[in-house]
Amino acid sequence: MAARSIGSLTVSFGLVAIPVKLYTATQSGNAISFNLLHKTCGSRVKQQYLCQKEGVVVERDEMVKGYEFAKDQYVRFTPEEIKALEEVGTHSVDISEFVPIESVDPVYFDKTYYLAPDKGAGKPYALLTEALKQAGRCGVGHWAARGKGYLVILRPIGDVLAMQQLHYAADVRRASEVDVPKPEVKPAELKLAHQLIDQQTVEKFDPDAHRDELRARIEAQIQKKVEGQEISVAEGPPAGDGKVIDLMEALRASLEKSEKARAQVGTLGPRKAPKRVEEPVKITRKAGKRNA
Repeated sequence: MAARSIGSLTVSFGLVAIPVKLYTATQSGNAISFNLLHKTCGSRVKQQYLCQKEGVVVERDEMVKGYEFAKDQYVRFTPEEIKALEEVGTHSVDISEFVPIESVDPVYFDKTYYLAPDKGAGKPYALLTEALKQAGRCGVGHWAARGKGYLVILRPIGDVLAMQQLHYAADVRRASEVDVPKPEVKPAELKLAHQLIDQQTVEKFDPDAHRDELRARIEAQIQKKVEGQEISVAEGPPAGDGKVIDLMEALRASLEKSEKARAQVGTLGPRKAPKRVEEPVKITRKAGKRNA
């Protein structure tokens, strides 16, 4: 099924304006979710909001929004005041600078969109895409939609231009905030680690070679339930004994295992994604979302 456009934008760099169509790159609708039911009769339950002070149910028409500026102290905002604070949609992405694509750490990546040329925009669209591809750069710009302002980069994926939303710096924790010990790494250990990495290195990442095993197990169990079958709950994998392993021995054993796997692939055909160890399905109850 052909992708359906969700909107239109204009991409600008210099005095060049390129009208484009906007497409979502990911499918959040594929996620499996569970509803909360009444255990007695099986009906869905309804979420209610309680006043913490009076202990009574508060209906939506009795609610207002507020910001907690100190413990249990709030300033209230009317819907009109909140609306006035929202970013006005621009329907355009103005590229302000170009940077090497490798200089953008993936930790900043958020949602991705695909862009396609609108009517009459095929030539400038192809020009920008090819120029970015050859230069190894991406365009940095801003986009406003749904009341929010977004930092984005435009980068080529093959012949398609992708718009990648980025987290702002204030939203990303620095890696330096994580306390990591720095033990000495011996040259012999490092050499074995390099050998193991080399043995398991492939030419490029192939997402089709990896399967969502957890989703497949959940879907299979759901189908059994729908068909009225009973499902058994498997025990989890044994917990580690907490013993300190011999690093060199573990690396050597890993190399031997990798060599055997590569030899088997050579006799059976092309490389496939490694089969994961079956684990029991663990379902975490998801709490209802609260309004901001």
